[in-house]
Amino acid sequence: NKMIIEGYAAVFDQEVLIGSEDWGFYESIDKRAFEGANMKDVPLKYNHSDTVPILARTRNKSLTLSVDDKGLFIHAELLDTQDSIDMYKRIQAGLIDKMSFAFTVKDEEVKKGKTPHRKITRFDRIFDVSVVDVPAYDNTSIYARSLERAEAWKDSSDDEKRAEEIAILKLRNEIK
Repeated sequence: NKMIIEGYAAVFDQEVLIGSEDWGFYESIDKRAFEGANMKDVPLKYNHSDTVPILARTRNKSLTLSVDDKGLFIHAELLDTQDSIDMYKRIQAGLIDKMSFAFTVKDEEVKKGKTPHRKITRFDRIFDVSVVDVPAYDNTSIYARSLERAEAWKDSSDDEKRAEEIAILKLRNEIK
């Protein structure tokens, strides 16, 4: 009966418009940007809010962060609290299906122009990861998992993991 959620708080090599073309900039994240970033005590929040109780945290190991070829992957086991149950149900129902993260940048490459382009090459610190209503990076994701599925995932081979991920994405209509 554990409430497990997983997803991507950040994705690599996806250029997104932050703001508008008149006053914003395009941003993307390099595949090596998380190398050396401080991710020692990262909470999982809702909409980056400090007024909503934290859902999970790396410090107590209820939240784990890992970087793979796609981006910053999160795995969280939510506590049996009313806030967590409500959030889990919202994620399970697809009402909330995107993520974000709060950070500071250590290094970046900027191409100036009418609408500048920024590529983040190194993060300094990751302050939080958040399930959000409206993400900056639309290719982020969050989904609820059953304990049985999570255990099967953990015990399966890499090929089986990839096949299961594809099946989940097809069910959620994220790929054809």
